[in-house]
Amino acid sequence: MASLKDMRNRIASTKATQKITKAMQMVAASKLRRAQAAAEVARPYAERMETVLGNIAAGIMGLDSAPKLLAGTGSDKVHLLVVCTAERGLCGAFNSSIVRLARERANALATEGKEVKFLCVGRKGFDQLRRLHGQQIIETIELRGVRNIGFENAQKIAEKIIELFDTGAFDVCTLFFSRFKSVISQIPTAQQIIPAVVTPQSADGPRASYEYEPDEEDILAELLPRYVATQVFRALLENAASEQGARMSAMDNATRNAGEMIRKQTLTYNRTRQAMITKELIEIISGAEAL
Repeated sequence: MASLKDMRNRIASTKATQKITKAMQMVAASKLRRAQAAAEVARPYAERMETVLGNIAAGIMGLDSAPKLLAGTGSDKVHLLVVCTAERGLCGAFNSSIVRLARERANALATEGKEVKFLCVGRKGFDQLRRLHGQQIIETIELRGVRNIGFENAQKIAEKIIELFDTGAFDVCTLFFSRFKSVISQIPTAQQIIPAVVTPQSADGPRASYEYEPDEEDILAELLPRYVATQVFRALLENAASEQGARMSAMDNATRNAGEMIRKQTLTYNRTRQAMITKELIEIISGAEAL
């Protein structure tokens, strides 16, 4: 049985942990507001770009002159899974849920006889994937030290993906991230970015007629790389908001659990101390009666 001193040390240690988790919860709450605002602002731009891309691509889909980023290589044998996770832990199931979705997709593709490669953005995704898919990870891009995600960070990742595509390293690229919904809800999402999945303008009702200068092929040659960078940027912003929301929720639960542990440890300490005092009193009384 632990001594009273050990119990006091244990209670003090739990209280110190509770202060840390409470502080982390408050820091995550302050960062969440900025991250959520950035993610919400990026959504309309990314969605509008998809619409514009669909309208431009509608006229050249299926033609030999269509860019490779839009038409693809004509095969789907090799798949690149870009797994975006956080650089740090202590955020609940945020990282593991993204990795689980990517692992399920990889297993399904392997069952179909496809070759799977991984590009990890974030250290936590690499740490989890290397156990079973270490040989399939071609590169890891860490964002450690980046306080605010900028478009230049996404552009570097997009340039790396396009470089791999141009060298024939893969046929299809899918982006994995967590879409922010609320503090307690983050949705793991998979989005194919190469070849680009475009939705042409709906055929219902009157359709607008466009004339392009320069040609559609020249516009798409400039627009498609930016489209890939925009989708990566959106994924990073969604991840940043989801990470802070998940961390805020996890630290709140940890603070509550620490408070419950302190209550139980204090109750055990008081009972043990009372039992020791009672035992000493009985020994004193018994000794006095013996005299």
